[in-house]
Amino acid sequence: MITVVGEALVDLIEHGPGETVARPGGSPANVAVALARLGQPTSLLTQLGDDAYGRTLRAHLSGSGVRLDPASVVDLPGTSVARTRVGPDGQAAYDFDIAWWSFPDGALTARPGPADVCLHTGSLATVLRPGADDVLALVRARRDTATISYDPNCRPSLMGDPVAARQRVEDLVAASDIVKVSLEDLAWLYPGRRYERAGHDWLAAGASLVVVTQGDGGAWAVTRRCAVRVAALPVTVVDTVGAGDAFTAGLLAALDDRELLGAVRRAALRAVGPDALTAVLRQAARVAAWTCGRRGADPPTRADLTADSSAVAGSPVAG
Repeated sequence: MITVVGEALVDLIEHGPGETVARPGGSPANVAVALARLGQPTSLLTQLGDDAYGRTLRAHLSGSGVRLDPASVVDLPGTSVARTRVGPDGQAAYDFDIAWWSFPDGALTARPGPADVCLHTGSLATVLRPGADDVLALVRARRDTATISYDPNCRPSLMGDPVAARQRVEDLVAASDIVKVSLEDLAWLYPGRRYERAGHDWLAAGASLVVVTQGDGGAWAVTRRCAVRVAALPVTVVDTVGAGDAFTAGLLAALDDRELLGAVRRAALRAVGPDALTAVLRQAARVAAWTCGRRGADPPTRADLTADSSAVAGSPVAG
């Protein structure tokens, strides 16, 4: 089981003047949906409103095979919303109406979790207080039993001062095994610092694998043993909503296929060789490519990927 922790929300996607479509979203929820569609047993620990949007999200999660974690908060007055604007090049920009509350005392760290091979979190749930403090405590509590995966997925409009945000990001990096980050995130967190240096710095802080997605420049990954890169191949981009989340799901699924998830396999993850790591990145990029080619966060199923043996092995990968 992979447990994903973080926000689920409704994306109000503006594709043109007067054209707004409501779609399920939220970076962690997108990762959970993509993982489940890829055949990974997946649960989502989140917060939802007891409203029409909340019911839409629950139906979407269930329909994709995602289990709603029993510790989730599902009776908030309203469900969080993001207003997404898609530019002519398919790139997305976001405005948020979101709250991330504390969980009931002890509800997260006291719940059983040894069956999880991986706990993934990121985005707003890791920085918005008061709930972000609970998420960090859960990550630290689970490190002994599960691989910890983290995607900062920075949203400057909500995260405020990058210096303050950087400290929270670095706290989570230090507690994580796998960190996936976009080039844009790194440019905001560390202006002027080369991404290769940031990757090595995060390895020194405690991570085992750092992956940097670079849009149409492909993706780069580094471990203590090796660094590899996969190129981006052409794809017709409808929009990039959820593409970075699809990449994360593809990355975790590919690592699990190779039995590299789970705390007991931490040494094997650190020792992964360049050929295996390149194959993992290509699989992740392929999942992202599918999502770039469809409107909204609509990742492929494992059957989609199997059926289309001619699909690209790399793509412009959004953050």
